[in-house]
Amino acid sequence: MRLAAAALMLACVPAAAAPAGDRVVAALSHRLFPLLDALGGDPVATARLEAQPGVAAMLAARAARRTACAQDLACLAQAMVWTPEDGAALTAAVPANASRADDGARAQAAREIEGINTILRTYALNQVPRYPQIDGAGILDPLELRARVQAADWLARTPRDGSAQALDPSVEFTLALLDVSDRTDAIGFEPITGGFNAPAVRRARTLDWSRWRYSALILTGVGPETPDAALSPYGKYHVRLAADRFARGDIAFILLTGGRAHPRATRFTEAEQMRSALIDRYGIPAEAILIEPYARHTTTNLRNATRVLAAIGAPLDRDTLIVCNPGQSETIASPAFAQRNLTELGYEPGTVGRRLSPTELEFRPSPKSLRIDPRDPLDP
Repeated sequence: MRLAAAALMLACVPAAAAPAGDRVVAALSHRLFPLLDALGGDPVATARLEAQPGVAAMLAARAARRTACAQDLACLAQAMVWTPEDGAALTAAVPANASRADDGARAQAAREIEGINTILRTYALNQVPRYPQIDGAGILDPLELRARVQAADWLARTPRDGSAQALDPSVEFTLALLDVSDRTDAIGFEPITGGFNAPAVRRARTLDWSRWRYSALILTGVGPETPDAALSPYGKYHVRLAADRFARGDIAFILLTGGRAHPRATRFTEAEQMRSALIDRYGIPAEAILIEPYARHTTTNLRNATRVLAAIGAPLDRDTLIVCNPGQSETIASPAFAQRNLTELGYEPGTVGRRLSPTELEFRPSPKSLRIDPRDPLDP
């Protein structure tokens, strides 16, 4: 009887509660830091990583630097930054099979560590980002900046299911910085194969790609500069160019690329607005239109278009056609644009081919475009 009673009492004791999940931050973590998210969220993987030579000591030294800051928030944010030595120790310990990146797991780990540092410097340490007109948090009152950093610190100390906090709190701290700054742009349209793209994705499953001269017409964005403008003047021109060229019937899809960038914090997403115009004004069917709603630069217009094509199963060894205004077309065809890609992305997102007219260029996508790079946390 006593044994039975004891067993009953044990059965009534609740199991230890798991930390609460946060769907927004979890999605942001997976999107920005796929490798660190997977390693940090797995206790077994975390333990194996910490067991590698030099990693435990490096993480302990980072923890000591944070502890020494006490209540100094600027010191704490700086202590979260990964030094070159910190980053080298972690990347050297990352398993070779930890990422699907074409250049390997260690290269991906290095990008993610650089991404953490970029977010810390931009959103906590008030450094000027590469494109200050559209990047970062803008001009903030010092009290508001302090409130955001303090909230990020508290959030990074509060458990979250699936978080990389056990590995190092810098990942959670940077995610919190983006969250409290309302800059979760990177997950605004996930999954990319759903939502507005669902009709085209269903159609793509039935296509014989060999029947089409071009797998897609990539229509680049030109963002407006006024807050209430849904489409810029150039954007309206681009839409008509696309409708006219698509009417020839040799292109499988119109792929619209342009995010929510101009002006800062605009409520309009350019690709979404171009899609509405193509359907409402030109009668293009929804199943013929794909949107890429994240790109904020011409470089990432092409990179992200490649990602959408890969997501729908389109062959990347076939040409696409870039359609845009003559000035932008000339820029894309120039050696300076190729160099800009190498500087900002680290590679060319594809091969720019023949310029068929002032508004048309052939483009062969590159699988290198599938690399995730959180150094641009609004569009990794």
